[in-house]
Amino acid sequence: MGHTVYYRTRVYRWEMFRRFVERVARGIGYQVKSQGDSLTLDPGHPLVEPLVIEKRGEGFAKTNLVEPHHSIYLLVLHSIAFFGSVELWED
Repeated sequence: MGHTVYYRTRVYRWEMFRRFVERVARGIGYQVKSQGDSLTLDPGHPLVEPLVIEKRGEGFAKTNLVEPHHSIYLLVLHSIAFFGSVELWED
């Protein structure tokens, strides 16, 4: 078992993206922490790693295909394309 989402980000409109993610996180009950040029989304599920998104960087999060968290991570990551660019792959 195990499934991981990998990503590379470049967020050009960081403040707009940060506000968007914070609003979404509140709506779905995720904890969100903003520190400088990174955001951390934590669904609070023991089998799902927090999603750390950097303004410009690479990352990964093990979701173990636990729904709805896996799909929410994909939606949040794909939404970066509106604010900059993102590359995303899974295994």
